Amino acid sequence: MRNIVNFQTDLLRTFVSVIDLGAFTKAGEALGRTQPAISLQIRRLEELVGSPIIKQVGRTLLLTSEGEMLLSYAREILRLNDEVASYFDRSKIAGVIRVGLPNDYAVAFLQGVITEYTRQHTDISLELHCGWSAEILDRLHADELDIAVAMVNGERAQYLSRSWIERPIWAAAADVSFDPAIGICLAAHPEGCAYRARMIQALDDAQIRWRVAYTGSGIAGLQNAVVNGLGVSALTQYTMLPGMRALDERDGLPPLAEIRVGLFYKHPRLSDAGIGLVNHIISRLDEAGVSSSPRSRYSELDRR
Repeated sequence: MRNIVNFQTDLLRTFVSVIDLGAFTKAGEALGRTQPAISLQIRRLEELVGSPIIKQVGRTLLLTSEGEMLLSYAREILRLNDEVASYFDRSKIAGVIRVGLPNDYAVAFLQGVITEYTRQHTDISLELHCGWSAEILDRLHADELDIAVAMVNGERAQYLSRSWIERPIWAAAADVSFDPAIGICLAAHPEGCAYRARMIQALDDAQIRWRVAYTGSGIAGLQNAVVNGLGVSALTQYTMLPGMRALDERDGLPPLAEIRVGLFYKHPRLSDAGIGLVNHIISRLDEAGVSSSPRSRYSELDRR
């Protein structure tokens, strides 16, 4: 029988707290332990891994490659552990949960998933904030949000729990025809939007002339602009509406570059209600077949 190494959840919780809070002392305060006790737990975890997982450069804590891999697994293990604990805890789930969603991605789908959870737990108060991904992540870092969905710029982004790939869809009004050879009118979010950037890059690469005919920050306004024939835009399967049709190479349009979207949260700062909502979001994403586990995410990275 092979020797099985057990990664105790208290060690993993300390590790995630150190990384999310950025310091051993802050992690100790959050967990009710002394700084030497936190250091001892990290050393014990490194013994189990067989190599260093954290390195310090000046006052900044950085992860080693082994630490990056462990962090992703640790988040998943703690999420499942806390889900089990919540299931057998008969006390009510209550409190305020602040969630950030991006303007340009699946707002209606995600709002439906989130409000479904709050209907099941009536003692929860929900605060939804919509904005650009960079703004949402800034607010998460500043502890102004508990959970965030945002575009992922790097594979190993801070506070990332799950990520998935979306390939934007060219969308146009169902009854409007156009000729890419004479140029394309675009409906787009303002500068800084990942979808806008991908439309422009794809058209420039294909040497197709374009102009922005509609600009607006809200997804509803953008959808209305497409349905009313003001321009074509880049949407996702969740934001396509009746009255729209998807376009592709057969219509003379180049493919759009994929976008990685992520679910972010700071585990040590999240309440039981927040952990429950994270689990609910992940289960719905898994049902939709879009989210990827840490193992598949890193396997994909290793192949690159």
